[in-house]
Amino acid sequence: MAWEGRPIFLLSLLLILSSVCDSHPHSARHTSSATVTRSISNETVRRVPASDIATEVAGYTDVAKQIIELAVFGPAQNRSYRRLADFTDTIGNRVSGSQNLDMAIKYMHNAMTQDGLDVDLEPVKIPHWVRGKESAEMIAPRAKNLAILGLGSSIGTPPEGIKAEVLVVQSFEELKRRASEATGRIVVFNQPFVSYGETVAYRAFGASEAARVGAVATLIRSVTQFSINSPHTGWQDYQDGVERIPTACITVEDAELMWRMAQRGQKIVVRLTMGAKTLPDVDSFNTVAEIKGWQYPDQIVLLSGHLDSWDVGQGAMDDGGGAMISWEALSLIKDLGLRPRRTLRTVLWTAEEQGGVGAQQYFNLHKVNMSNFDLVMESDMGTFTPVALQFTGSDAARKVMQEVVKLLAPINTTKLETNSEGTDISPWMQAGIPGASLHVADSRYFWFHHSEGDTMTVQEPRDMDLCSALWAVVSYVVADLQDMLPK
Repeated sequence: MAWEGRPIFLLSLLLILSSVCDSHPHSARHTSSATVTRSISNETVRRVPASDIATEVAGYTDVAKQIIELAVFGPAQNRSYRRLADFTDTIGNRVSGSQNLDMAIKYMHNAMTQDGLDVDLEPVKIPHWVRGKESAEMIAPRAKNLAILGLGSSIGTPPEGIKAEVLVVQSFEELKRRASEATGRIVVFNQPFVSYGETVAYRAFGASEAARVGAVATLIRSVTQFSINSPHTGWQDYQDGVERIPTACITVEDAELMWRMAQRGQKIVVRLTMGAKTLPDVDSFNTVAEIKGWQYPDQIVLLSGHLDSWDVGQGAMDDGGGAMISWEALSLIKDLGLRPRRTLRTVLWTAEEQGGVGAQQYFNLHKVNMSNFDLVMESDMGTFTPVALQFTGSDAARKVMQEVVKLLAPINTTKLETNSEGTDISPWMQAGIPGASLHVADSRYFWFHHSEGDTMTVQEPRDMDLCSALWAVVSYVVADLQDMLPK
């Protein structure tokens, strides 16, 4: 900044501070210092050579500290946790097509509007599968009720249910070897948990693989490494040209029980009753909130989590936490009087659990402006203690992000890992847009995933504060850098 312009700059700065303090009287201590930092840093950045990205990013050290201070120790402490508790306790679970999901979208639209953000609802069409009444019982070699959860998109059984002998296998390969034994039976998959990415194939494709060899239904061992007799649901995919048969998840304990019985040569008979059905697609919305950029409002840094959940538990971990920190990041930035060069946009996706349905329609609508998307971010692996940021992008973009995560030293999350994850941002990353996801201490994530155990009891306020701080620092700094991330 030229010295001749200094009086004008100081007058503008005083006006900004006066406006911010009037708007946010309860955060004046944080607002004033952070606004000064932003105003100075924005002017300073213009004088930094584009090649010296380390110097440019380091200029945001004070801003990052202000965000972290507000989120973790200041007036916003525990706010994302309280917001999540209020939301999930009020609405409950939010499966695609349900009245609860409609209520959730209205709730978040109102809440983010009252928070002073620009909020919009973008229409989408989403699947509407309903579980109906369901039960399973072992009839032989002894009587036992089996805890089950029907899998998404499953068909139902006849009203009287399906009563059949069971064939227990531990892999698709074993099913193929024993194909002649599967005709007319209920196939039970007792596959061991290796990793979610590998083991989920049994949930997704077990029904079709069993139907190929003549099975009448399938019961899939829940995809989890830990269970207290709790079944875990999820989406499953019928394959084209294969007969559709009912399918549900059972507990780890019951799958192992039937495996042991089968190993002894005991005849196992199960009656399965499911009222599941698929209704026509329904109208819904992706929920979008923004802080408009002051210099490049058409360029976007996108933060996201999905608002829908399965129809069990509260959907607090999957993915209420991700949705809340994506809102909280904007709140922190707003409360500090910060406004980046580019627009910060939070999108709360709908129908993620059905395969990223809302996100795919968002991509189809906005890909015409793909060059304006700077970074897409998604949190969908829980909001436990953050340990790193995962990133997918060019080598040049990675060098920028390596400098950005250094700003997270106060919360000890300066590690940048490869391979960002996220169903909802994957179309953008596949198209070459840089993507980032939150890596947390998620060893317990699949204990509760898609089960009745996904409740507020899983969440910790401080963990959510730390996740919110990371999310806000990364998104704000990237949105305010002089240049977009290199593609």
